Amino acid sequence: MWPGLVGKGSPGAEPCIDLDTMLDLTARAEVDGVKFDGVDIFLFEPHINIDIGDDELRRVADKIQSRGLTVGSVVAPIWPPTGGGSAMGRAEERRNFVQQVRKGCRIAARLREIGARPYGIVRVDTACSVTDWDKDPEGSTRLIAQTLREACDVAEDFGERLAAEGEICWGGLHSWREAIKLLEAVGRPGTLGFQADMAHTLLYLLGYNKPEDALLPAGWDWSDPAAFDAAYRKLTSALRPWTIDFHIAQNDATVKGSGSHDKTGKHCMAKDPNGKLDIPRHAGFWMRDDAGKATRAFRTICWDGCMFPNSVMMQQQTWNDILAAMIAVRDAHGWRETSSASAREGTVAEVFSKAVRAASGGTRRKAKGGTAGRKPAGRPGARTARKPAARKALGKPNKKTNKNTMAKAKKAAKKPAKKAAKKPAKKR
Repeated sequence: MWPGLVGKGSPGAEPCIDLDTMLDLTARAEVDGVKFDGVDIFLFEPHINIDIGDDELRRVADKIQSRGLTVGSVVAPIWPPTGGGSAMGRAEERRNFVQQVRKGCRIAARLREIGARPYGIVRVDTACSVTDWDKDPEGSTRLIAQTLREACDVAEDFGERLAAEGEICWGGLHSWREAIKLLEAVGRPGTLGFQADMAHTLLYLLGYNKPEDALLPAGWDWSDPAAFDAAYRKLTSALRPWTIDFHIAQNDATVKGSGSHDKTGKHCMAKDPNGKLDIPRHAGFWMRDDAGKATRAFRTICWDGCMFPNSVMMQQQTWNDILAAMIAVRDAHGWRETSSASAREGTVAEVFSKAVRAASGGTRRKAKGGTAGRKPAGRPGARTARKPAARKALGKPNKKTNKNTMAKAKKAAKKPAKKAAKKPAKKR
């Protein structure tokens, strides 16, 4: 529910929108009888305290589930102003970053255990500026990779996966090439993936904070759709293998900052006439491989409306328009999962957790299985339409496994689980 918080609440910015209001707007949205299945949450006040206890967390889960919604991905508050620290900062800052990831994973895992969160990842970035990163690109990426490997250790202890969101404002994730270099430097593809946002990644094409990585020429006038598609296909082909979480969004090729949030890809309304993306069509570039086959790399999609003005957020039609856009994406590129099949298969995190346990011969937290959410009758596609995303008792994690154990776990996690027959997704 981070659009109610991101870029809000700081001096000169609009006030935050409380969690109950965001949930009500989500639950009331409806298009032709179809409703949102769930919400992603930001683990930060005034929505959710990162140090929340189990009893209060259960009350939050009840509040969400009472509206017919589930929890998907969660955002760990890893930035300095929210108790975290730069992933390339001093030792104390890096420890704070990892500690916030630990707290976020604890909450994410607990929500799975109580049956409120059947899918999703823990969202992170690098929590450092491009300006600071640029002072020593190689050294900065090396230090960030070290911090993220420590965060991966924590995530694995809780049976979770991390997704680093690519945005032009975060050092090391500010261009598509640098994002890939960072992910490769971390070297934990079973635990750390990429979170792709259609608005943010559009700015990668223009090389906004790294001109040498632009895939479109300077002064691009958007007059050649074929050339744009070729560039977009190159971008998505490079990042798709890493993508484990996906934000549907619209962008008009500009940037926006608000409050304490630096300038990043501007999120536009779903029906913005200045939007440069054909949302359903270009979503397919991420959701299908180069041969046009659905990758099924993630079970849900989410809408990101960060820094929408409050006056826009409070209009129910805004949410209905977003829902309609997401239904169009799901109908074009989704599939149907049977409840029994999804329960047997479990979440990606659960599959990975089982692989860790199998390789180590030990025991870890046991997560309850879940389904892919409510599926409206007669609608193809198992990728459920998700909410306008919102941005993010500390338990002691289990003892870390050794390198040989983790190597076995990653190998086992790559093996696809057996699935029941599913209805083929519609072709583009």
